[in-house]
Amino acid sequence: MKETTRTLIILHIAVFLAGWTGIFGRLISLSGIPLVWYRILVSVPTLAMVMALSGRLHKVPRPALLRIASCGILLALHWVCFYASIQASNVSVGVACIATTCFFTTLFNPLIGHKKFSWPEVLISFISIAGVLLIFSVDVRYRLGIAFGLLSAAIYSVFAILNVNEAERSGEDTATMLLWELIGGALFLTLCMPIHARLFPTEPHSPVGIEILWLLLLGSVFTIIPFLFQLQALRKLNAFTVNLTYNLEPVYSIIIAAILFDEIHEVGWSFWAGLALIIFSVVLQTRRIKRT
Repeated sequence: MKETTRTLIILHIAVFLAGWTGIFGRLISLSGIPLVWYRILVSVPTLAMVMALSGRLHKVPRPALLRIASCGILLALHWVCFYASIQASNVSVGVACIATTCFFTTLFNPLIGHKKFSWPEVLISFISIAGVLLIFSVDVRYRLGIAFGLLSAAIYSVFAILNVNEAERSGEDTATMLLWELIGGALFLTLCMPIHARLFPTEPHSPVGIEILWLLLLGSVFTIIPFLFQLQALRKLNAFTVNLTYNLEPVYSIIIAAILFDEIHEVGWSFWAGLALIIFSVVLQTRRIKRT
């Protein structure tokens, strides 16, 4: 099996697992900041233990450590906005907005990543955007949720580009970068938690009952594995390709939400048309990178 094909398979497994993260946003009653804070608190020791057992835990030079941890702040903000989008609308709208990441990547890559502007990528991203618009039909009832979702996608596109740049600069392995990014995000949200508690005193700030199990699963299986696979793919594929493939994440999430939460009534002909466009855009980019 060719290395590119193997990398694409790993990437698609990551996307499928990531498709479940929006579902946990519906299952857990916590708002964005507490939810992401607990998610990272589970993820950090889980990943550190895996790295220690495999002998991959090592020191990182302080300059690189600070840069990597700073990227983690963007990752945390992306998650906070993502879950805020779901809670302000529904799972379908929240995850559909994530598919706009490829569009923002096309805009930001020449500026932040210092990559050449690619007209084929612009065309493919617009095909994907058309698919997203068809999926949720820009329902005005979900205006706030859409705004949070678009902000989440924009932040993540910046994170992905900076992550690739730092991986090339520092030479650190995927797991090490993810660990310190999670630690950076955890420290940032720890500072935000008291402010959130003061601004929203009536909201729940800790999980109860079955929510503890959902957080354990979210922070371990559905966070560590997808991101390790995704960051591994980013070393072989460009950020646009990875983000475009992640356009399939809302497709998985919407199907799962339709089954679990009876959101099937929101899935009409526009969903299937949007799904076709998203898959078409992913196939186009996959064929394009295989040729190059």
